[in-house]
Amino acid sequence: MTTILKLNKYLVLFAMLLLVSSCNDYLNEPQENLIYTRDIDYTDTQNMIMPLIGAYADFQSRGWEDIPLIAVRGDDVNAGGLGDQQDYAETDKFKYNKDYWMYNSAWLGLYSDVVGINSAIGQIEQYKQYAANKSLADQYISEAKVLRGFLLLQLSRVWGSVFIPAFSGPVDNTLYTKQQVMEHIIAQMDEAIPNLPDLHPKQRSDIRGGVTRYTALAVKAIANLELKNYQGVADATSQIISSQKFSLEPDFYKLFKIHGKLSNENILEIQYSDFGKGTGDNISHLFAFYGPQNWTPKVAQSGSGWGFFEPSLKYIKFMLDRNETVRLETSVLFTNRGIAEIQKDSKYATLPTFVSNTTRSGDRINDYPRALFASGKHYLPSEELTPGRTDYGTNKNYIVIRYAEILLMHAEALTRGASSSAMTADAAVNLVRARAGLTPLNNVTSAQVMDEKYAELAMEWGIRFYDMVRLERYSDLSYEGRTFNADLIYLPYPQAQVDQIPALKEKK
Repeated sequence: MTTILKLNKYLVLFAMLLLVSSCNDYLNEPQENLIYTRDIDYTDTQNMIMPLIGAYADFQSRGWEDIPLIAVRGDDVNAGGLGDQQDYAETDKFKYNKDYWMYNSAWLGLYSDVVGINSAIGQIEQYKQYAANKSLADQYISEAKVLRGFLLLQLSRVWGSVFIPAFSGPVDNTLYTKQQVMEHIIAQMDEAIPNLPDLHPKQRSDIRGGVTRYTALAVKAIANLELKNYQGVADATSQIISSQKFSLEPDFYKLFKIHGKLSNENILEIQYSDFGKGTGDNISHLFAFYGPQNWTPKVAQSGSGWGFFEPSLKYIKFMLDRNETVRLETSVLFTNRGIAEIQKDSKYATLPTFVSNTTRSGDRINDYPRALFASGKHYLPSEELTPGRTDYGTNKNYIVIRYAEILLMHAEALTRGASSSAMTADAAVNLVRARAGLTPLNNVTSAQVMDEKYAELAMEWGIRFYDMVRLERYSDLSYEGRTFNADLIYLPYPQAQVDQIPALKEKK
């Protein structure tokens, strides 16, 4: 992906044009009229990859507010308090403010990238008419569709009924239901899959770590899961499993560090790089949002975080009750104040030795006011920073979909009545458990699979919240003083968008 990141410099105008416009502009202007499609020589087909590079750049450009907003409402994670983002903390407690800037920013960020990817597809189609290798154009278009599909999936998970911006021609101002959005995504993945490389993403030589047919199958599986089409989930996951191109990273702790970049386990990840240099270009995510506000890093001068993303006490006790070791140590950064809070419950008076405010990598997590714990999955040890770099987590990739999730979706689908010859539910669950150092299960149940998903996938993309919503397990989300019900599944549309877009006013 280094090539992509460097070439992205040529697309600055492309990105800026997207960011300065409102979502309403995107939804109400035909794609072919956008200014950045002018004056391109489509006969010069050696540049056909450039719009695809722009699509990857859009996908990678997740604002720091996007993923936390998608993820914060589950019982695996709390919003850190005592800060300047009170409405974010209130969102975690299911108290929604339609005027909150983060809602509008996430909406705009996700939609601007969907529309940018649409434009990339349109440009590739223009190149295709002159290309000698039209199948390569079809591959590029399909890659872009997969990236677009994942973003649309997140939009609909958060807001329910949403727009599906048209690829070209007249603008469709229809609000589509969540079911319709998922069906659209599934259809798009079916179109894309035959055109995509039959490779693990890291095996690609042109765009290493880029989309392959297994990325599309994974997005298709997730969309089917949202629809409770468990046979559809099993069919998609079976193809991924049967490919034998993926395996679990043996060391769970290392998976979320530099070692985990382009791991055999990763089906989709957002790639970042400082190019191995202590100064100069640095394409990175703002991981500081997730990090501890106060620490004593092993490497002095390494920057701390903001303290806004906290594993829940409920999750930590759940993991202790299961005698979890490496998954708990990896997922949670403990402060002394947090450890004391756990031990207030006499059941947890004696804790495993790894429950410490010093990580195995030698960084000490000090007490800080916003939270008791921080997310270990978003933590990069200070000793892994490139010398000269000090920003928290910089040079770390952001894992989006991994093989463990595929295995557990597969197992859940089978326990809910689907069939597959690729792998049994027991085998899928026990692969994940074996890495965690747990004993195997026999005749695994749906409830056991959901517990395994909770343990394995906490703090990743809101998976836990959307699972509990899908299964209507609202009591699980009503914890630590919160009360959840079906009316709270979706965030309200941002008021700034309601004021501009008639369809949202009518839906409201």
